[in-house]
Amino acid sequence: MLSMEDNIFVIIITGKFIIGMLGNVYIGLVNWIDWIKKKKISSIDYILTSLAISRICLLCILILNVIIMVCYPDFYENYKLQAFISIFWTLTNYLSTWFATCLNVFYLLKIANFSHPLFLWLKRRIDRVIHWILLGCLAISSLISLILAMTPNYDHEFHKIVNPKRNCTEMFNVSKSQYFHSLILFNLLAVVPCTVSLISFFLLVMSLWRHIKQMKLSVTGCGDPSTEAHVGAMKTMTSFLFLLFVYYGASLLATFSYLMKESKLVVMLGEMIAILYPSGHSLILISRNNKLRQTSIRMLRYGRTFCMM
Repeated sequence: MLSMEDNIFVIIITGKFIIGMLGNVYIGLVNWIDWIKKKKISSIDYILTSLAISRICLLCILILNVIIMVCYPDFYENYKLQAFISIFWTLTNYLSTWFATCLNVFYLLKIANFSHPLFLWLKRRIDRVIHWILLGCLAISSLISLILAMTPNYDHEFHKIVNPKRNCTEMFNVSKSQYFHSLILFNLLAVVPCTVSLISFFLLVMSLWRHIKQMKLSVTGCGDPSTEAHVGAMKTMTSFLFLLFVYYGASLLATFSYLMKESKLVVMLGEMIAILYPSGHSLILISRNNKLRQTSIRMLRYGRTFCMM
């Protein structure tokens, strides 16, 4: 029998999960149908589709962990299976972060204006190499997950940390080196794609500042298409970075809560906040992409017309 807190937690998580799945499935389905119709796929659609697939997998592993935590807490006793879930979460988490980073870099290269030879070289070749870049992201994520899986005694160390039946004293006696080695070290590697996204954002801001400065010398003003493209991309990047930092903060909160007594409520809070990232960002991407936004508007109109018949 679930407690009231468990019921509220499950309802909130399920709602966010459904919203996230609908958003990401919608992105993948629309781009896949367009791919079949046109017999080709643009670079931006390819990135968005890859990102949507990784988010679907991430949402599935998050909801699976919630179900286990609430309904089958004894599952944590099988530490090999629990370690497998952690490894799969690492894979999908890195894929989602790297693909979103590729999207931010793509926005930078397509919208920003710099005269540096390296930037111009990347700008001309991004459409031709984007497939290889995404495959490289997949290889990096898989390699990190493989290293994590091959870490000696990782499943035993992970079990010592996440076993909810351990008391507070036992948890604080867990070796710090084991703890950081098995969980924190691999997650800290996400600093690399986060840094790339931050650099892309600041370069885009610099490009917008230079563009506005040039526009002030003409009669065009600041309301030109280039300015709007800069601002739109910056809004998308800002929302991604905000949700990403909130997501990792919530993940660290849930992770460190296992070192505390009566940590279940803290874990629940961390899970509820963390699932905002793969769910909320997909809705933002839909609202910022013309094709996805117009398709959703047409679907709503068709649905409204069908209901009125």
